[in-house]
Amino acid sequence: MKTEVKRKVKKFEPAVKASPVEKKRRRKQDARAFGISSPYLLWMVLFTLIPLIFVVYYAFTDPSGHFTLNNVKTLVGMEGEVTNVIQTGTFIRLDFIKIFWRSMWYGVVATVICLVIAYPLAYFISQKAENRQNVIITLLMLPMWMNFILRTYALMKLLEDTGIINTALTKLGIPVIHMINTPFAVILGMVYNFLPYMILPIYSVMSKMDNSLIEAAQDLGCNRFKVFAKVILPLSMGGVVSGITMVFVPSVSTFYISQKLGGGTNELIGDVIERTFLTETNYNVGAAISLVLMVLIFICMAIMNRFSDDDGGGGIIV
Repeated sequence: MKTEVKRKVKKFEPAVKASPVEKKRRRKQDARAFGISSPYLLWMVLFTLIPLIFVVYYAFTDPSGHFTLNNVKTLVGMEGEVTNVIQTGTFIRLDFIKIFWRSMWYGVVATVICLVIAYPLAYFISQKAENRQNVIITLLMLPMWMNFILRTYALMKLLEDTGIINTALTKLGIPVIHMINTPFAVILGMVYNFLPYMILPIYSVMSKMDNSLIEAAQDLGCNRFKVFAKVILPLSMGGVVSGITMVFVPSVSTFYISQKLGGGTNELIGDVIERTFLTETNYNVGAAISLVLMVLIFICMAIMNRFSDDDGGGGIIV
């Protein structure tokens, strides 16, 4: 809303012709800004734009390099199942639609759990003194200093039938609880690995929140629920949207967590992409799956971005 008002005000501002000195100063500023941002632009071109071009190219070509829509049609045009013809001549049946929905569902559940845990925790941290905030944030970031693979292996050792948790339960006379190789283990792995990505953006927005607005709402007679609904939640939506983006995207596309904690029985779309590229070396179908997944994620993020305020300071523009 604020951005729209600013745009309307700017529209009616009288046009002022810049002097030659002013134009020269602006050109110098633009050249300096381009020089500072050129390493980032080079990085984005090499490691984002060019790989995306390759993904699109392989998704719409056959192994001989001719244009075709068959790769995408095999994914979106089948009724639940698809038969993928591999170059080696073997046939592998893959229920792509089912795996897509499972990946989306696990990603949504993991994101909701992270949000439920992270939001009150981020608010709790933001209300502490600055030195205590730094200590708590450091403690939250400590597990992230360890490699992602090691964290997942550590979780495996906790959840196995002969792992630390079940060993302790057995000693207490409680029967073994089967947790590994289940959807619960996969979603727990997602929450465990990606929870800090939800906490940090929400905390970042809440720590900059103007407390005088909360005090003003209280002085005007708002109870705690109204203060939360009318002041805190709208002001923190930018961080919430950023956190949802940073958790949902890696949760949907992950493959290592599902392999180690799902035991191959809870295959996600990331597993299919990895196997199609590395095991079957079918780059065309693999690129088509990646492209469809990318488009679905962009649509989800665009919808989420509609709920964020551009001036919120934490939103991600798609």
